[in-house]
This record gives sequence, structure tokens and C-alpha cells, in this order.
Amino acid sequence: MLFAGVRRGYARRMAHATPFTGLRLSVPNAWIDYNGHLNVGYYAVAFDKATDALLDHLDLGAAYRFRTGHSIFVIESHTVYLREVAEGDALRFDTRLLDADHKRLHLFHAMFHEDRKYLAATSELMAVHVDLEGRRSVAFPDSHQPAIDALSTGNERDMWPEQCGRVIGIRRTAPRRADRSA
Repeated sequence: MLFAGVRRGYARRMAHATPFTGLRLSVPNAWIDYNGHLNVGYYAVAFDKATDALLDHLDLGAAYRFRTGHSIFVIESHTVYLREVAEGDALRFDTRLLDADHKRLHLFHAMFHEDRKYLAATSELMAVHVDLEGRRSVAFPDSHQPAIDALSTGNERDMWPEQCGRVIGIRRTAPRRADRSA
């Protein structure tokens, strides 16, 4: 299933909220590790390229940075690895702007294997708009807010993928009792 591993009904609801697909790439040999699959560090690189594609779409990318002295900094990220990808695999990145306010973007990327149509990994990011001179967060320009608002799902959490908001931790169960039958 195309949206395997997401909340019940998510695929049906999200059919009405088209994601931004700004990046497609093939996995280069240099990104493959000794296990024969995409190295964990290159997932971050690939998702960063997907973020750049969205920022360019919103006119908040590299050209904006050089024009205004403002940029976007990622302040938190969480990656979920679901299935392997290998050298030469064609990947598609669907991006959703889950929420936004006057200076932050909450993004969700889904990495799909283009040919086999499976969800390979996801990345959830929180990013902030920064004035590079003062190195502090500032509001987005009023001129950019309509494009941000148009792409945002508006914090409708029931429409978020299952991988959003996850916490890393080892789930503990009651300790096993030693077999005392001997």
C-alpha cells in the first residue's frame, strides 16, 4: 500500500491535500554503505535536498538568503527508516507543510521508492526563519505568508502521518521471571 504505516484513513484524507513533490533523485554509489544500502547520513542529505526544494518553491531558499540576509535553520529533526533503498534506486520525495506560524515551519517528508511504490523513510523537521546578521529568529515577511498558509495543512493532527511526533525510547515490559523448575 502506498501509505503503509500511517494512521487509518490517512491516505483517503490526504488524497484531498496534495503534497508538494519537488525532488526526485537516483541513489548514487557514493551514498551506499558497507551493508549495501543507503547510508544513514545520506538520508539526511536527501531529506535536506527535499527541504531545499520546498524552500525554493516558497521563495525562501538560497536566492532568498542572498537577497535578504535571512534564512531557514532546521532546529529539530526525526527520521524513521522503514525499508531499504539501494544504489540506482529512483526516489520521490513528497513534502507536507504540517503547520506554520509567523516564523516556524513544521515539515514532513516522505521518501518513496519510485518504481516499487513503497514508503522507504520519513523525516519530520521543525525549522525557523532567522536573521543572519543578528543570528536570531524573526517573522517571515508578510509577502511570503500567503504561500506558506496555502501549503500548510493547518495543524490538523488527524491528517498527520503515523511517524509524526514520535519519541525515541525502549519500551519496557515486565521482567521475565527466572525458570525455577530445575
